[in-house]
Amino acid sequence: MFRIGANRELPIIMAIDDDMVSREVVATLLTLNGYTVHTACDGADALQQLESGECVPQVIMMDVQLPGIKGAELVKSIRERCKACVYAVSGSRPSDELIAATDGFLLKPFSVDAMQRLFEGHISQLSINVQERTEPVVSPRTLAQFRQMMPEPMVREVYAAVAADLKKRHASLQAALAEGNVTEVRRIGHAIKGGCGMAGALQAARLGALLESESDQLYNSAKVLKDLHIATQNLERMLDTEFSSPAN
Repeated sequence: MFRIGANRELPIIMAIDDDMVSREVVATLLTLNGYTVHTACDGADALQQLESGECVPQVIMMDVQLPGIKGAELVKSIRERCKACVYAVSGSRPSDELIAATDGFLLKPFSVDAMQRLFEGHISQLSINVQERTEPVVSPRTLAQFRQMMPEPMVREVYAAVAADLKKRHASLQAALAEGNVTEVRRIGHAIKGGCGMAGALQAARLGALLESESDQLYNSAKVLKDLHIATQNLERMLDTEFSSPAN
């Protein structure tokens, strides 16, 4: 992995190329421009890294002429394992099938500026945005189960407790991110994922899972904090609209 002077605001990149010189040159150029770069010598190597969680990239650059699994088949396998934007890299125009399967292509030889211009069109898709997602704040099924199990005021207390805990976690997370404490970020993410998952607080649980799985690769921590704050506010608004105020 190449990470010298990495800029956490830039997407993490995986470069797949069986030619060692091409692979190392691209990785070096990107690293010098602030990117964190992982490399893979072929499709099988790339898929193994994705499956193991060794690399969680936001952008994947794959050479068109690879040994073994390649082309549209490799793109399909990559998309089954991660949500990265996938770009084909080729010395000539790729096939229509591959162009359709990928998010774009770079024609060799290319400059770092050309790569960055291509990335800019997709970087906005790489970070999560709670406000634009369609999942409900709370799972209707979990909420219905709680209402069958306990009185309405107690159900409200459960979600009020979840919201209060999220506020505390937010403060702890902010401190851990400022310190670069990956272990603590992962621990907090795991706790949010577990607690909110049990309560069916879907937005917050998803953010917790992201923090746990990508704690050492979060390139936009300020946005994650903001999204966690939004998820907490959404939960509090749900309390006001879904439940009557508790008796004094």
